[in-house]
Amino acid sequence: MEVRNKVVIVTGAASGIGRSLAQRFAAEGARGVVVADVQVGAAQAVARDLPGEVGLALRCDVSQEADIQALVAATRERFGQVDAYISNAGILGRKGGIELEDALWDAMWNIHGMAHVWAARAVVPDMLARGEGYFLVTASAAGLLSIVESAPYAVTKHAAVAFAEWLRIAYGRRGLRVSCLCPQSVQTPMVKGTDSSASHDGIISPDQVAGDVVQAMREEKFLVLPHPEVAQYFRNKGQDYDRWLGGMQKLHAQHAAADAHHADSSDASLAELAHARQPLAP
Repeated sequence: MEVRNKVVIVTGAASGIGRSLAQRFAAEGARGVVVADVQVGAAQAVARDLPGEVGLALRCDVSQEADIQALVAATRERFGQVDAYISNAGILGRKGGIELEDALWDAMWNIHGMAHVWAARAVVPDMLARGEGYFLVTASAAGLLSIVESAPYAVTKHAAVAFAEWLRIAYGRRGLRVSCLCPQSVQTPMVKGTDSSASHDGIISPDQVAGDVVQAMREEKFLVLPHPEVAQYFRNKGQDYDRWLGGMQKLHAQHAAADAHHADSSDASLAELAHARQPLAP
C-alpha cells in the first residue's frame, strides 16, 4: 500500500515510534493522519505540526474498547474511512515475572493483546467490504524471541505477534494487508538506558523505524525488522530450540547477577549516606 491520499490512524502517537510514524505518513502524502494517544495534549502538539489540515488529535486509551470504537467513529466522521490502522500503543511495565501483581499483567494483556483485537473489530469489517485496507501491529523482537527481564512484556508481545499472524492468515486473501513491527531497542521515552537485553544490537531512532514501516507497507511484507539481526536470531531459535533456550538462560543469569550487584551497590551507597548524616560525637 502507498500511503499517499490514505487515511491512517496511529495509536500511541504522542511520542516515540508513533510520533515518527505520524510525521512520516504526513510526509508521504496521507490525506488524514489521526494522532491518537491517552496524552491528548502531546498528541495535539504532534497533530498541529503536521502539514496542512492533515492532522487530527484524539484522546484514546487503548485498554478500553469503547475508546477505540469512538476513535474510529470520529475518524470516519472527519475523513470518511480508515485506510490503515497502526496499532502501536504499548507500555513497558517493569522487571519481574510470576511475582508481579495481576493488575500489571492485566494492563499488559489489554494494551498489548486485546487492544489489537478491539481495533480489528472496529476497522477490519469495513476494510474487507471495500476489498482493501492495512492493519499493522507494533509488537517487539520480544514477541519473536523473548526478553529476559520481564515476563509480562515477553508473553503479551508474543500474543501480539500471534494475533497479527492470524489476521494475515484469515483475511490476507480478502484484501487486508497485515504487518507486524518487531524492533529491539528504540530511542523512545520507554527506553531509560542501555542495560536492557534488547539493547544488545544498538538503540535506533524512531525515524528509522518509521522509514522501515513505510517501506514494508509499500512491499506488503509481514515482518518489519528494523534490527536485521533479529531475523537470524529467529532462525536460530527455530533450528535448535533447546540450544536457544540454553543461551537465553545464560543471558537471564547475567542480567540477574548485574541487578543483584546494582542492588548491593545501591544499598551500600544508602548506608554510606545515612552514616554521613549522623551527628558527630561530642
